Amino acid sequence: MKCKNDIRIHCARCMMYGAKYRDTRRCASMFVVFIILMSFSCLSLQAQWDVQWSDYSRMKSFFNPAVSGTDGKLNVTGAYSLQFAGYDNAPQTMYVGADMPVYFLGPRHGGGVSFMTDKIGIFSTQKISLQYAYNFIFGEKKNTHLAVGVQGAMLTENISSDVELADPNDPAFPRSKVDGNGVDMGVGVYLSNPKYWVSASVLHLTAPLLEMGETYEVQLSRMYYLMGGGNIKLKNTPLTLQPSFLIQTDLQSWREDIQCKVKYEYEERLFYAGIGFSPKTSATLLLGGEFHGIGIGYSYQIYTQGISMINGSHELVINYITDLDLFKKGRNRHKSVRFL
Repeated sequence: MKCKNDIRIHCARCMMYGAKYRDTRRCASMFVVFIILMSFSCLSLQAQWDVQWSDYSRMKSFFNPAVSGTDGKLNVTGAYSLQFAGYDNAPQTMYVGADMPVYFLGPRHGGGVSFMTDKIGIFSTQKISLQYAYNFIFGEKKNTHLAVGVQGAMLTENISSDVELADPNDPAFPRSKVDGNGVDMGVGVYLSNPKYWVSASVLHLTAPLLEMGETYEVQLSRMYYLMGGGNIKLKNTPLTLQPSFLIQTDLQSWREDIQCKVKYEYEERLFYAGIGFSPKTSATLLLGGEFHGIGIGYSYQIYTQGISMINGSHELVINYITDLDLFKKGRNRHKSVRFL
């Protein structure tokens, strides 16, 4: 029998969304494990489950399935995030995704696939996603895209029993590994051209309930995302300003991020540096560039409340973007509104 009590908390899987929740998603280690597992004693857990990426403008397809295949290129992205460096059981996330036009359906169709694994303490999560997008192309230069997309995903949540307890018979903690599976959905709209981009999406559309054994449940909240950015070329210089923003909410709490990158591009050289800020949460430093057609970016997120500067979050994002015309003569140019 599942416990009938409905204890709803915003667990350690969520970043801090404004002043109401002063503890961040990246709150580390055994405090997090203790709070979550104590809530599991007769529990139904409602979690803001999504990972917070610092360099979100290079992770657009993670947030919105409508981005898949919009630029007519093959896009491959790999990312790794280590949050609260220096703490035991700190969260670690790995992500790999790829998307491209689906030409056998027509040039307006795009598709993508991704895999993510997320681990914090004795909790681990895996997500496999498939994406589909349909593109409308318009404008005088035919370089503006309006896309709608849908995502289907399989989620797996695991709780390990590998934890030392003062009372080995504590009923709040599992005595053996438990896991649960669920199907997830997402939808989105994406507008882009070389000067600007805007993204709106909803993930966990069905608010899936993951049941783990007869005692534990995880209820995922719907998450709403609004992103946007631009490319502002500075006259007579090789510099481009790239401001952007991300707003995310489950309609109970909020997080806002703003960033600005400065991109240097001259001949075959491309580098960028930037800063980001999330009110009441963190400040972020970003560095990166393009090397032999591969974009590499590093970011460090510094928390502004209660956490030392040396215990911030490290993030590495690698992008490879190329044309799909394998018979095209000459060297491919790895440029896209998707990159940076």
